[in-house]
Amino acid sequence: MTVRFGVLGAGRIGQVHAKAIASVDGAALVAVADPVAAAAASVQDKYGCDIRSIEQILASEDIDAVIVCTPTNTHADLIESFVKAGKAVFCEKPVDLDVARARQVIETVAAENGRLMVGFQRRFDPDFRALKAAIDDGAIGAVEMITLTSRDPGAPPAEYIKSSGGIFRDMTIHDFDVARWLLAEEVETVMAQASVLTDPGIADLGDYDSVNVILRTASGKQCTITNTRRATYGYDQRIEVHGSGGSVSAMNHREANIEVANGAGYTRPPLLNFFMTRYTAAYAAEIAAFVAAVKTGSAMPTTGLDGLRALELADAALQSARTGQAVQLGAARAAA
Repeated sequence: MTVRFGVLGAGRIGQVHAKAIASVDGAALVAVADPVAAAAASVQDKYGCDIRSIEQILASEDIDAVIVCTPTNTHADLIESFVKAGKAVFCEKPVDLDVARARQVIETVAAENGRLMVGFQRRFDPDFRALKAAIDDGAIGAVEMITLTSRDPGAPPAEYIKSSGGIFRDMTIHDFDVARWLLAEEVETVMAQASVLTDPGIADLGDYDSVNVILRTASGKQCTITNTRRATYGYDQRIEVHGSGGSVSAMNHREANIEVANGAGYTRPPLLNFFMTRYTAAYAAEIAAFVAAVKTGSAMPTTGLDGLRALELADAALQSARTGQAVQLGAARAAA
């Protein structure tokens, strides 16, 4: 069986997923939809697919699954429409910026017996999966403390920030998902600090560019997350997990894995500088996992509930940053 895809949205992440589909056995890109004709044509030229409207893809009998790469405020409605049409849906995070609306979507998917996977590509990164395997194999004993470092080379455009939901819902949300995955327990308490240190214009947009978050589970496990929109040295992506019997780390990717030693000292090539190059293998593995789940009927590896839980953590972090108080997730979930 070949899973036949439609891609909704041909922006930079749509281009990433089109490339991933082309790299996965048992997947075929049938059509792309985008109101920007040049963007859709770019995908068509590279992969030989049709250009169709979203409405045409919804009605197409030759499409089994869609990848939703449209603006965030369209995600919820598109998920519901395509699930009701009997198509499997892969949606870029988040399901919605509103927790209550995200819950409605999950309920609709369940009622329709639909298939939904939410895009958290870091779980599929080869190094991060090897780190998780070491934890699961007992190599470091019981997990006690985690440090997640995610630093972007620069901030996105102002127009993007305006609709992104802010740094916690757009950037840190990936770290929240990784934290849940590695802790293997739900987070009970969230404490966050946030500042604007890189660009005063970000404050004018009601957002932050530099944040630190501490997560705590009921058993006392902790995770510290550090994010910034400015890393002059490249795209900084690291994990360290400390356990009762040792530690395991995943380090940055560089343009080449070499070190030069000479009279000037020790030097290494620079870090990769963008998420699309750092996570190329992860995006392909993510789509391969989605294809496998569609073919076999097995559980989706990252679900709507994973998307909801990460969004709840993002909302709690924002509340904590604004109030200076720790947020208890049980109370925050009940209030949402």
